[in-house]
Amino acid sequence: MNQIFRNTALRVSCDQCPLRVLPHFREFSQPELDFVSSFKTAELVAEPGTVLLAEGMHNAHLYTILSGWAFRYKTLPDGRRQVLNYMLPGDLIGLQGTVMGELDHSVEALTPLILCIFQRDRLNELFVNYPSLAFDVTWLASHEERMLDDHLLSVGRRSALERAAYLIAFLYKRALAVGLVSDGRARLPITQNLVADTLGLSIVHTNKTLRRLVTLGLIRWQGRACEVLDIEALVDVAGWEQAPEKKRPFI
Repeated sequence: MNQIFRNTALRVSCDQCPLRVLPHFREFSQPELDFVSSFKTAELVAEPGTVLLAEGMHNAHLYTILSGWAFRYKTLPDGRRQVLNYMLPGDLIGLQGTVMGELDHSVEALTPLILCIFQRDRLNELFVNYPSLAFDVTWLASHEERMLDDHLLSVGRRSALERAAYLIAFLYKRALAVGLVSDGRARLPITQNLVADTLGLSIVHTNKTLRRLVTLGLIRWQGRACEVLDIEALVDVAGWEQAPEKKRPFI
């Protein structure tokens, strides 16, 4: 049984957070850092396959991924699943449930995860007293909307090959931004079943499509992971016009 553990003794203080040194993220002012340090209550450790948040539940906390990968998804009554997006270090989890009262999606750990836990009932304090952090929360929600727009365009209009190339290129770029790429190559922790549920394809069609990318020398499939060999060619195959990336916030 996959498990989730709450660690009330903070192992990583906010002022020593390893994400703060990455050029992808904006810097905190000292008052912001002091508030976020008090906003954080604990850390949570989850094994792969653990459902962190379930559709229909009321979540009591907000979370930021400190390390690891997760994915967000919805299911139909017969169990068919649509993966909506992937979450990497610095991403905020649980905002929808905090604002809307009930989640209409689920979140599952894709790899071992460490998350920072924040007090949901102090979110109003953030908006009242720290407008720059409030803007950051709004930015994160808007950024998620933009990514979902791109995903919908891909599923709705790209060919199967273009969809697969886009998804792998998208995940590579996200991994690159948070320091998970070394020597120009990334090992993405995705399975073919997960790819199928993201692209809206059957597992057979997905397998054939990924084999074409392997034959083209763009990726290498390694069991439960995909190694990216040629990111620029993947972007070309996808026909993906990437929006320029700026420093992004995180909580």
